[in-house]
Amino acid sequence: MLFYEPLFLFLFAPAVYILYWLFGAGRSGRLFVLLLASLLFYGWSEPVFIFIVFASLALDLIVAREIGRHPAGGGMSKGWLALGIVSNLLILVYYKYAGFLSTNLDALLQFLSLPGFSLWKIALPIGVSFIVFEKITYLVDIYRGVSQPTKDFRLYMLYVFFFPKLLAGPIIKYHDIAYQFEECRHAGFDDVTLGFSRFMLGVIKKILIADTMAQGADIIFSHDPRFLEFTDAWIGVIFFTLQIYFDFSAYSDMAIGLARMLGFRLLENFNMPYIAINLTDFWRRWHMSLTSWIREYLYFPLGGNKGSQARTYFNLCICFLASGIWHGAAWPFIIWGAYNGVFLILDRLFLINWLRHLPDWISNLLTMIIVMIGWSIFRSESVDQFCHFLTAMISPFVATGLPAHIPVDYFMMMAFGIFICFLQRLSLTLKDFDWESLSSRFPVAVNCFLSVFFVAALAKGFADPFKPFIYFRF
Repeated sequence: MLFYEPLFLFLFAPAVYILYWLFGAGRSGRLFVLLLASLLFYGWSEPVFIFIVFASLALDLIVAREIGRHPAGGGMSKGWLALGIVSNLLILVYYKYAGFLSTNLDALLQFLSLPGFSLWKIALPIGVSFIVFEKITYLVDIYRGVSQPTKDFRLYMLYVFFFPKLLAGPIIKYHDIAYQFEECRHAGFDDVTLGFSRFMLGVIKKILIADTMAQGADIIFSHDPRFLEFTDAWIGVIFFTLQIYFDFSAYSDMAIGLARMLGFRLLENFNMPYIAINLTDFWRRWHMSLTSWIREYLYFPLGGNKGSQARTYFNLCICFLASGIWHGAAWPFIIWGAYNGVFLILDRLFLINWLRHLPDWISNLLTMIIVMIGWSIFRSESVDQFCHFLTAMISPFVATGLPAHIPVDYFMMMAFGIFICFLQRLSLTLKDFDWESLSSRFPVAVNCFLSVFFVAALAKGFADPFKPFIYFRF
């Protein structure tokens, strides 16, 4: 169920908010409505997998109770934590990586002239990566003493299934949201108006910009990569660079807006990543909930930067390989993770210092070239496609005679997307020129502006085939 589908907009969401305001005067009523809505929302998309999550939730609650009963850092608490983490990771490995592992094992066996190996087709449940990571944070937070085992299983179920962030994040750490679920305060008028404005912004970004960029990217990336020209390759990468940002940040906007309308405040997931002046800066701004999760639950436990320089670089490589694997069970994702890890090491070695001597706009441009080459890996269906794509990107004087045909309106929307990113950079130098300041200073004008484009976005969304969010498959 997509947030901008008629089923959600005109049936599910109105029903949830009507029930919320009718029966949500007390905390128990609000909890009941929110939990019921969240279970229906996920069960609609995953009617089978939801029961596996139920079983896993029950195990989590048992494990969390046992971790809390034993001394922190002791053998028993470590053993229970290991059980909880492994059981959750097994769900992820089976549903997301079993097919990839079996395919590569089969290829290896055939290369060695041994009998092949095949595995039945396994459907990837929506949002499984986000669910597993959040469930792990609950167990680790209890082990570290940051949080206590919940005494009300409904709160933990709501934490896992809370429908605004369920399918594609932001990844919410348990200790960041636990007190809000325990309080479960009633939404006020400001929550509803500000939340709906944020939701409208997300719908506009998704349907008007991201989906248009997706159509342009699909044209280029479906082209035979052997006959791709230099200009088309870069145009395709720019299309995808804009698509993935406006698509994923749009979902975050919708999730944050819907949660705010229910009285909850989710942490931001993006902070103008395309104004970054180095790759380290980029990863502080892009998918911040994932970056924060990897830093707290993988990088620091590995030792972070407290060991030798070589150990720090090793930890960075492990973390970004894990990030690549988290995004998808395919070699391009793994290569993309390693690519980012290498450039973060180069940042620490010399690149940041070198870029500091350049004007910010040049550093920004060079950083974006690095990011876009990375996106070309991310978007490619295979290593072979990426190799051909990269060859075209670095071959300006090679003509194949087979240019791709792209409608003019796609270029117009591309220019608009680039213009928005330019305005984000401009907001660093002009006082009160950011979205939040403008929204607070001119609320009526901003909401009228959003309403017009929101209606236009819905009209386009109803007319065109629905395009799922990119991160649904992760």
